[in-house]
Amino acid sequence: MDQLDTTADQIRAEFEQVNTARDHAYQRSRELISLCARAIRAIHREEWPRAESLIAEAKKATEVMVDGVRDYPNLYHAGYTQDAVKEFVEANLTYALVRDLPLPTPEELGTEGNTWLNGLAEAATELRRRILDIIRHGHSDEAERLLDVMDQIYSQLVTFDFNDSITGGLRRRTDTVRAVLERTRGDVTNSLRQAQLEDALKNVENRLKG
Repeated sequence: MDQLDTTADQIRAEFEQVNTARDHAYQRSRELISLCARAIRAIHREEWPRAESLIAEAKKATEVMVDGVRDYPNLYHAGYTQDAVKEFVEANLTYALVRDLPLPTPEELGTEGNTWLNGLAEAATELRRRILDIIRHGHSDEAERLLDVMDQIYSQLVTFDFNDSITGGLRRRTDTVRAVLERTRGDVTNSLRQAQLEDALKNVENRLKG
């Protein structure tokens, strides 16, 4: 039975390597998600240098995490790994969308296409928060630009009619984008009407003073 012992020892050693890689990937995924959340918070606060620094830090963290599981496809495609990469995509795309910059591609971010699309969907929902922050101070063209961006993103996402095993659950996130888009459109419309009403009242007031 020496061969059995040898084979079992080899498999055990392989499992230990995979387990170590898994533990590292899981810890790194949590750290990456935290970095991305802080980056998005900085974006909403318009702390651009801080957001850029955190995104750069997140890029390095993503590379380290992915390198650690490169030899283990099951770990690379594990939910915690891809969720963390998705958050990295979301932070990058949110920054680009808010600042009206070209969107970094999946190749530039080193991600799978389905992970990129899911990150795009979540970035679209972040635009609602940005729009509400804007219209809280009065209606502006920027709110309308971002609403149009949300609409364009949804129009693209809805065309990916593939099984969830291919898209990574994109359909559910697309449905969320649609719901958020509809609510946000209503908020922007109300903001525009309020601005128009205020302008009309000011005109009446000025005429009465005249």
